[in-house]
Amino acid sequence: GSKIAMVGDGINDAAALAVSDVGIAIGSGTDIALEAGKIVLVRNDLRSLVSAFEISKKTISKIKQNLAYAFLYNVALIPIAGLGLLYPAIAGLAMAASSVSVTGSSLLLKRWKPVMKN
Repeated sequence: GSKIAMVGDGINDAAALAVSDVGIAIGSGTDIALEAGKIVLVRNDLRSLVSAFEISKKTISKIKQNLAYAFLYNVALIPIAGLGLLYPAIAGLAMAASSVSVTGSSLLLKRWKPVMKN
């Protein structure tokens, strides 16, 4: 379905920011607008809104990727471990490696740079 986003910075925008699906407050706005917004743009530039949507899409994509990897790991290795074909120490190492790979994959988001220069 559709989602409603509201961008605002003043007292008169606070109610709309609070009830919209995505309330986006501009950093220089009033305190009530900043509290009501689910996202706060630090810069007073609406172009940073494009960057906010870009990083949110990248984050959702990374979450889905990590869930898929974790699911595949569990589907493959839990039956093998359950049948006793894998030593418990090896299974523990594989589980730790899975956690490290998911964490490392998530940390790649720190390298993200906005397409549009602010």
